[in-house]
Amino acid sequence: MSVIHCSRWTFSLSGTRAFFAAFVCWMGYAAVFETEQNISAHYQVMQRISVIDSHTGGEPTRIIVGGAPDPGPGSAVERVVRFREQFDHIRRSVILEPRGSDVLVGGLLYDPEDVSCAAGVIFFNNAGYLQMCGHGTIGLAVTLAHLKRLEIGEHRIETPVGVVSATLLDAHRVAVRNVPSYRYRQAVSVDVEGHGRVTGDIAWGGNWFFLVADHGQTIDSQRSGELTDFALRIADGLERGGITGAAGGVIDHIELFGPPSNSETADSRSFVLCPGGAYDRSPCGTGTSAKLACLAADGKLSPGELWRQESIVGSIFEGSFEFAADDDQIPGATGDERVIVPTILGSAWVTGESELILDDSDPFRNGIC
Repeated sequence: MSVIHCSRWTFSLSGTRAFFAAFVCWMGYAAVFETEQNISAHYQVMQRISVIDSHTGGEPTRIIVGGAPDPGPGSAVERVVRFREQFDHIRRSVILEPRGSDVLVGGLLYDPEDVSCAAGVIFFNNAGYLQMCGHGTIGLAVTLAHLKRLEIGEHRIETPVGVVSATLLDAHRVAVRNVPSYRYRQAVSVDVEGHGRVTGDIAWGGNWFFLVADHGQTIDSQRSGELTDFALRIADGLERGGITGAAGGVIDHIELFGPPSNSETADSRSFVLCPGGAYDRSPCGTGTSAKLACLAADGKLSPGELWRQESIVGSIFEGSFEFAADDDQIPGATGDERVIVPTILGSAWVTGESELILDDSDPFRNGIC
């Protein structure tokens, strides 16, 4: 008589029966062991990325706070180049569907080269990498405060276009002192398919903008589809005409202006088309900076005077400026422009903390391009 011990059961069998029972038990353990190995191997090919989502005036920001590869040493520009060349699949995974959407702007935190900075950040969206992002910087500051990494006060942030400051006023309000901004060209005409000629200004506010006030469009959220189509046709016209920013900089933002929904709370309402074809739900920080540069160049706004810019969804940024010092670095400026240093005040709210799972067996691991 043999006693067979298998898991929690004990069998008393004899001869062939005992051998068969032992074999069945061994096969069961082998199957369980193989299953555990397969599960373990499966989890080894899953990458997990920790993110915190927020919105600034309705425009979402997703900051990567863990799990992404290090962009390495060097300047912010060098890190962008390296990340684009080696790790662009991370951008696509985080921003594109099925984990993201066209309207989403992402940011990768890194340890800044400038030790006076609280953080370094690389901004990106569905189309690629952004030189600067005003609403994203406001969202970043609120996110870092949420993580207990920033306290109330002024903090320097390293970006690919230079160091900006973000002053955290409370849990939600942030004032961003942006990079020096200026109007590059005034009253530039472009032929727009299906519409005719449109005239606008080219200005730098951390990104290149084409700003149009006389366009014949009604700036209203119910017309977002028509406004997107119109702005895309302006962008096509700029490309066909070879019209660029300084040093051939691509004008990748189109900004349309109109009267505010309420003149007591705002001075202007805007529709901003971003690279990638999505429109900005916020008033756009770099776009408001470009607008301030144009107002300053025309003598319509004085240093320290408040400008309230309303977005297509009704949120508001407050902007003001001071004239730039002689030693401020202004990419592409010739010295003839009235260069300003804008400050943009806006509010952001954290909307979620999550862990994105990138599974090698997922056909859309790197997003739907």
